[in-house]
Amino acid sequence: MTDDAPLHRRDTPDLAQDGPHDVPPDLTSGGPEPARTAVPLTAPRDGTPRPVESSAELAEVVARMAAGSGPVAVDAERASGYRYTQRAYLVQLRREGSGTVLVDPMPLSDLSTLDEALADTEWVLHAASQDLACLAEIGMKPRRLFDTELAARLAGFERVGLAALTEQLLGFSLEKHHSAADWSTRPLPESWLTYAALDVELLTDLRDLLAAELERQGKAEWAAEEFAALVASADRPPRSRPDPWRRTSGIHRVRGARAQSRVRALWYARDGVASRRDSAPGRVLPDSAIIAAAELDPKDERTLLTLPGFGGRSVRRLARVWLDALDTARALGDDELPVNQPVEGPPPPHRWAERDPVAAARLQRCRQVVIAIAESHTLPPENLISPDFIRRLAWAPPNEVTPEAVGEVLLGFGARNWQVVLLAEQIAAVLPDAPPAAE
Repeated sequence: MTDDAPLHRRDTPDLAQDGPHDVPPDLTSGGPEPARTAVPLTAPRDGTPRPVESSAELAEVVARMAAGSGPVAVDAERASGYRYTQRAYLVQLRREGSGTVLVDPMPLSDLSTLDEALADTEWVLHAASQDLACLAEIGMKPRRLFDTELAARLAGFERVGLAALTEQLLGFSLEKHHSAADWSTRPLPESWLTYAALDVELLTDLRDLLAAELERQGKAEWAAEEFAALVASADRPPRSRPDPWRRTSGIHRVRGARAQSRVRALWYARDGVASRRDSAPGRVLPDSAIIAAAELDPKDERTLLTLPGFGGRSVRRLARVWLDALDTARALGDDELPVNQPVEGPPPPHRWAERDPVAAARLQRCRQVVIAIAESHTLPPENLISPDFIRRLAWAPPNEVTPEAVGEVLLGFGARNWQVVLLAEQIAAVLPDAPPAAE
């Protein structure tokens, strides 16, 4: 088979050098339907390529990709859970007429020449928001994209993972057992490279089916707005959170500002070690250990090492670091202890009934509208509109509640035009509070 024949329409085996892919079950026209059986996809049609690691190899790849046609399938592998950063450790691309390429960004930290070769090309990614930041870091940013996961959500699919969609729509099953691997490993095992190449093997075929389904449902323009928003945010730096230590798992058990100062001190001590080592913070010291130490406040190494999470050899070697952090917290004056910062926006929804019962009722009415409209269009409610936007609108509605005013507020939060068109009028109808009953 060649790239000229979309895989989901093939009725004869391909003759690529790695051996033929078995023919998947034929899918009928008129909208995607689940395939009856799935054929395991174990090798790319053109074989597993060796990663590109030199400038000369990259120049050849740039020329190949520029000579291709149609969209380019793009994916990136990170080492989440292993490394401190979220950088890309492998980039996969496939384009008709160009074949599949694997690029190692470690020796090639700048892929801007590859980006320029694809400047006028639509990029096809799955769950694009997970990869756009790490791609931008190495000089790659799409000007147009199609997100197959987001497209599937908008089209109303219940299972939107790459493997699930590939099986349901194309009749092939993908193994995902390397998805949580440490992609900073070098050299990368052959089985990992095959797995990575297969992630882009069928992505463009999947895009074509999903695009047709969105068109059939009248949702193509909705998807276009969503994809444009992703492009606009592709190189936007992540929003920094104030007091990130407050997100330590289990911190709700830590009572009092003095104990919280110990969490803070240990969190920043761990973060410094993790950054220097380029290691995921949880691999340096688990959150559970931070919480245990914050609760007990051990003052010597022997007591510290008896706590859960401090038993490992690498953690024990850093005992002085943890004890110094606790000493620093212990020496703080009362005016240096953590204080709860004012929260921007509305409080957590579970506190609305206590804080403002009228606003709680308002939020409930708005949520019912969102759920009803989402169901009528076969959409997940969270893809129809961000729940945070509805909370903020219900907590502080405009002075004059009209569809236009509601629409302006939602657009100001970041809602898309298509969402406002669907929601503004009905939200405006339920947003006003009932007047108090006459005595």
